Amino acid sequence: MALHTWWWFLATVFVLCGTPGPNMLHILGRSVGLGFRRSVPAMAGCLLAMLLVLAASAAGLSAVLRSSPMLFDVLRYLGVAYLAWLGIKAWRDSYRQAPVVTDVDAAALPPVHGAWAVFRGGLLVGLSNPKLLLFAAAFLPQFVDPARGQAVQYTVLVATFATCELFWYVMYAAGGHGLRRWLAKPFAQRWFERLVGSVFLAFAVALLRFRPR
Repeated sequence: MALHTWWWFLATVFVLCGTPGPNMLHILGRSVGLGFRRSVPAMAGCLLAMLLVLAASAAGLSAVLRSSPMLFDVLRYLGVAYLAWLGIKAWRDSYRQAPVVTDVDAAALPPVHGAWAVFRGGLLVGLSNPKLLLFAAAFLPQFVDPARGQAVQYTVLVATFATCELFWYVMYAAGGHGLRRWLAKPFAQRWFERLVGSVFLAFAVALLRFRPR
């Protein structure tokens, strides 16, 4: 692919990935509650979801969704339901007095947050991410030159996106790790959970209103 096209894509996705969205908020919340190291499976789950959606786009998902509005609506409504559930759950949790763990010792963390559960949560959040669905269905194909080898172009674009996404995962997780002591205060934790819940609900509304062009 043309070098100037790749540079434009890199600049765009770097900003896009850094914009707070469901994936970043989920990783931030996991880092706050579990610590940086225990939030790594959440990063892996979100990253795998991204690769799956972009691989499906490369395999023709964007064309299928455009030709089958009903299928797109089914996927969209499932994403809306899951994001809304996350938002409501965060609000409900804000009324509970569950202290945030400030000790990064893995032995002190609650056993309910196993690596598989953390990974699965990241995967589900990533698969329901409206920003990723929009990107895969409408944005990514615009950078592919039909006159050149599409497999190589998609590989380069997906690898670039994954690198930017992983960079911001680490940045958000590191930021969440720094917030742990501040959020150990019940008042701060309660309002943080309400903020995260509100943003998840806002993304659910955004996904509900999204229509492919």
